[in-house]
Amino acid sequence: MNTTLIIGAGGVSRVVVYKCVQNAAVFGKIILASRTKSKCDAIRAELPDADIQTASVDADSTEDMIKLIESYKPNIVINVALPYQDLTIMDACIATKTPYLDTANYEHPDEAKFEYKLQWERDEKFKEAGIMGLLGSGFDPGATNVFCAYAQKHYFDEIHTIDILDCNAGDHGYAFATNFNPEINLREVSAKGRYWENGKWIETEPMEIMQVWDYPEVGPKDSYLLYHEEMESLVQNIKGLQRIRFFMTFGQSYLKHMEVLQNVGMLGIEAIEHKGMKIVPMEFLKTLLPDPASLGPRTKGKTNIGIVAEGIKDGKKRKIYIYQVKDHEDCFKETNSQGVSYTTGVPAMIGAKLMLEGVWSQNGVVNMEQLNPDPFMDEMNKQGLPWQVKEMEV
Repeated sequence: MNTTLIIGAGGVSRVVVYKCVQNAAVFGKIILASRTKSKCDAIRAELPDADIQTASVDADSTEDMIKLIESYKPNIVINVALPYQDLTIMDACIATKTPYLDTANYEHPDEAKFEYKLQWERDEKFKEAGIMGLLGSGFDPGATNVFCAYAQKHYFDEIHTIDILDCNAGDHGYAFATNFNPEINLREVSAKGRYWENGKWIETEPMEIMQVWDYPEVGPKDSYLLYHEEMESLVQNIKGLQRIRFFMTFGQSYLKHMEVLQNVGMLGIEAIEHKGMKIVPMEFLKTLLPDPASLGPRTKGKTNIGIVAEGIKDGKKRKIYIYQVKDHEDCFKETNSQGVSYTTGVPAMIGAKLMLEGVWSQNGVVNMEQLNPDPFMDEMNKQGLPWQVKEMEV
């Protein structure tokens, strides 16, 4: 029987645990570990009949992670902790020769920057250890990468342009809240935008470029260009690509709150002096905002995430839209979590399932689009994320 080690106890982790339990024949015993063991215990209490053990770990410490892995000897480590902790967890997996999976690329704790460079640099060590490290097995990154690979395999000889389109039309009733970790979310959204065209990266001001996109089952929404991590690997792995962009929807209330917070310095990530103490404004703000894991019972509406790809097939121009729509309330009924956590957690489980089954098996550090997309797409339909393909006019 397999043993699965899951690091982290937030909203995405809850979904991963629920879905691993639904697929217990593959995942076997589950070890759920986080800095705060009580959060792990709360998730375990929701699934009293499942084979789940909980533990405390400091995921910032490679040594702590090595001890945890050695004590349970898991067949895979699923990292749904903070992206700041990717490297320490990866190094622990190298040391113990344990396959690794995460949902988001490494973020530097002291600067608003996220990139794959330091994770890719561990490729040789993963190969030497004879293990696989699967990067970005969430939705975006993750399923969107697989959508691109699926389009490349089945619909195009060459893909020339890709737009990744992320819409969350959910309403949680708060004036301002983030649907995942506030530090990660606000750093991502307030950073300068970037897109790739004709072999180079083009930088834009935050929220400078907007388009209105009509999302199926949701309707027209203002969608703003951001930089997003999956583009960094897709530009290397999609042949013939000339341009790739990422757009995410935001309401005017969210944008106004974020603008005010930024103007008064609340999005700062460097420590400041306050009454003889050092505090980081962004970390303080995080304590004031609702916990994203608490939004599940309040959130109504749908998510729609997909890609629009345009290129050439058999000498003719072609354009397709691959997308997935999920209802927040359906997600909560199944996993006690809202749709943003669900659409990230399910692909994490699917990636890990394919690794444990040996369907995806490759030593080294790998991005999602480098693997056969078909089994992942099949699992999405089976595991609660049915997708659609729509032909579009060129």
